[in-house]
Amino acid sequence: MTFAFAYPAVLLLLVIPALLLMWVWRRTGGEVALPMDYGHQASGRGWKALINLAESLPALLLATVIVVLAGPQRMGVPRSHRALTNIEFCVDVSGSMTASFEGGTRYDASMKAINEFLSYREGDAFGLTFFSDIAMKWVPLTNDVSAFSCAPPFMNPGKRLPRGLGGGTQIAKGLRACRRTLIEREKGDRMIILISDGFSSDLSGNAGLELAKQMVNDGIVIYDVHVADGGVPDEIVNLVANTGGEVFNPGDKNALAGVFKKIDEMQQAEMERGNAEMLDNFFPFCITALSILGTSLLTLFGLRYTPW
Repeated sequence: MTFAFAYPAVLLLLVIPALLLMWVWRRTGGEVALPMDYGHQASGRGWKALINLAESLPALLLATVIVVLAGPQRMGVPRSHRALTNIEFCVDVSGSMTASFEGGTRYDASMKAINEFLSYREGDAFGLTFFSDIAMKWVPLTNDVSAFSCAPPFMNPGKRLPRGLGGGTQIAKGLRACRRTLIEREKGDRMIILISDGFSSDLSGNAGLELAKQMVNDGIVIYDVHVADGGVPDEIVNLVANTGGEVFNPGDKNALAGVFKKIDEMQQAEMERGNAEMLDNFFPFCITALSILGTSLLTLFGLRYTPW
């Protein structure tokens, strides 16, 4: 076991109890001569040693306290921890997201499923970006997911949206905004979960393939959840496939939460073995100090030096 001290300079104070011990064992004088001292009684060396031991206990207690104040530490056992995954939700808030879905709207069902997904991925960092004609970052990447539960009422496309958010669908703008957020993180995997219900003209031609190349170069995987009836546009399918992700089309079958759970199972969080850390190691020294203190109190009942 490796020992270290957080404040090694404090150990210099150990010279004080060392001097006290030296004084206890090397002191002379102070005796009172009585008539019996000139008799043939024993020298009393055993008692002297025992008394000196008893009077050494306060100095030993002080030494133990100094060691505790120096902050004793020991090397801990390396622990494994969950590798961070940075997940950006890219949510469509165009006018078509107000269509009926699972007893509510497509938007309501999407936000409900997102909040359930957060419980599967505890320990990861999440961000939230809304898009229509423009993209708007709503929640930065964070481990505190409380802001997600507050977001639905403010960005509901069935109500008045913030200025600038129109009713169109520009998926590429939303994905680029998410990409800019993810590449700021140097550590951890990167994932975008796109939630949309329509076709995006800004992915036409080679635009989708060029965007996919950027995502691959940045190590970003895209999963698409298509919350609408009918097939998924080919541009989105190709984009997602080129990043190594997958497209889901749950339909109106109360299956959206199941889609998110499947994404969690596909993108399993890895475990990383961390380095050993230095931990406080007060326990053995505190036990030693209490033992010395208890023994010293017992010796005060009669085992002490007197000059008569």
